Amino acid sequence: MHGYSLCINTRLVRGLDYYNRTVFEWTTTDLGAQATICAGGRYDGLVEKMGGNPCPSVGFALGLERLILLIQEQNLSITDDPLSAYIVALGDEAQIKSLQIAEQLHAALPTLILYNDITMGSFKSQFKKADKANADFAIILGEEELNNNQVAIKPLKGQGEQQAMRIEDAINYLKGQI
Repeated sequence: MHGYSLCINTRLVRGLDYYNRTVFEWTTTDLGAQATICAGGRYDGLVEKMGGNPCPSVGFALGLERLILLIQEQNLSITDDPLSAYIVALGDEAQIKSLQIAEQLHAALPTLILYNDITMGSFKSQFKKADKANADFAIILGEEELNNNQVAIKPLKGQGEQQAMRIEDAINYLKGQI
């Protein structure tokens, strides 16, 4: 995984004069002179200047071609059908643990699309949301899983049976599905 750094530059100026206050750039050192991938800023008076009502706003432009070049330069891939999982957690303790699990999953599987609903819905309502999201797997965290320091992985598209396992094993299992 590539790192990133944040640099606050109070002298950064974008080429357009309607920006005020905050402006930002996302740059890379991997593309030579074409370093800016995304840039934008705040423009409180722009809509008014164009005849509209006052509408403080923030906007940005993203260079898709540069983003694709960056992905290629870093030997990453763009998959047509990325793997997705939905964390189904029941209870306060499970919700808190689900945030830790989500962090572990993102660190180990950066291409995994992960849904983590923290609205405290029932298992049934969370599974309906997982189905609506078209998730490949449900990662279940209930009282039994908490007590055993495990998660249950349930395939949602008919590709196997539900299995209980430690989170490290779940990560390896999901890696094998990519």
